Amino acid sequence: MAYEDILYRVDGGVAVITLNRPDKLNAWRAEMERELRSAMRDAGADPTVRVIVLTGAGRGFCAGADMNGLQSTVAAGQARAGSTPAPAAPGPAPFDASSRGDYQRQYSYFPAVPKPIIAAINGACAGLGMVMALYADMRFASDAAVFTTAFSRRGLIAEHGISWLLPRLVGMAHAADLLFSARKIRAPEALAMGLVSRVIPLADFEAEVMVYARMLATEVSPRSLGEIKREIWDAQFQGLGEAIDAANADMAGSFVSEDFKEGVAHFVEKRAPAFTGR
Repeated sequence: MAYEDILYRVDGGVAVITLNRPDKLNAWRAEMERELRSAMRDAGADPTVRVIVLTGAGRGFCAGADMNGLQSTVAAGQARAGSTPAPAAPGPAPFDASSRGDYQRQYSYFPAVPKPIIAAINGACAGLGMVMALYADMRFASDAAVFTTAFSRRGLIAEHGISWLLPRLVGMAHAADLLFSARKIRAPEALAMGLVSRVIPLADFEAEVMVYARMLATEVSPRSLGEIKREIWDAQFQGLGEAIDAANADMAGSFVSEDFKEGVAHFVEKRAPAFTGR
């Protein structure tokens, strides 16, 4: 499909999805939401894509909800004041109806995408932008990136599962700090608390992210990537024994896979791997 709010390209096994409203710091709106979901579906289904990078055009990653949309929400709320609250509008259909129910909500579908997602946070990351970054499997930040949860400074709550995601990444106290205060933090502090796993100079940011993404796309079994991603996310809802049992069940399939045979063969033969994902 033709996109208005995002850019989509495939480069050496890596699908690069770029939020593309740079004049608005890639502020989130309904069209962007629909297009991102469609692009994630395309990348997930494309056998040539092994890794997905999500980033932003210009100076921002995503500065949160578009203020025009928030103003409309305020106006609608005032119009309904004193009346019976309207029922919540239904969200989009599940990204993958066969996936775990937790992954079928409006913004929680990234875990159901069967390929690793790297959030490449080039600049401002706020509100809904922060939510989307947290649902990614990894977060790399440029040294120009700035983060804020934003919600408490708009009179809002910890939206879209961020109260579940953030403590798992940075711990309860850091999560409370970031959610209560909505203060801005820069990349070094985000790295220190575990919000991101790497900080890269802005001048080298795109190139360094792509080096890592291409490494995953060319040197690692795509079958393993998909299976391990699923295991990591599902383990958040399991006890240790359940995670062990699930891994043991998965192991039998890996032993008879073509990628396991290739993984052994390329190591023994001291050559580059030629994984197929089967």
